[in-house]
Amino acid sequence: MIFLFASLAISIGLQMVLPFPYGLGAALVIFIVFPLLLRRRFMNKIKGANGFGSNFFGFQRQNMRYVCLSCNNKFKGTECPRCGSKMKRADFE
Repeated sequence: MIFLFASLAISIGLQMVLPFPYGLGAALVIFIVFPLLLRRRFMNKIKGANGFGSNFFGFQRQNMRYVCLSCNNKFKGTECPRCGSKMKRADFE
């Protein structure tokens, strides 16, 4: 919220100092670029907290295995190599 008000104050200040088309352009750039920079900083913090290559929930894809609902076989991939069923549940170990 602080960043939103800060970017609003900066853009209003730029519109008062710069002439019309340049001030409006600068304000639009601030409202577009500033949230992108904040998002990048936030995502870098999340990568550092969960480890490299982790997804939203913090699990790493290379450790994800599945359990077949038909024959209870543990496997990686789209279908069970034992029975060929595509019905599966995730197993996080």
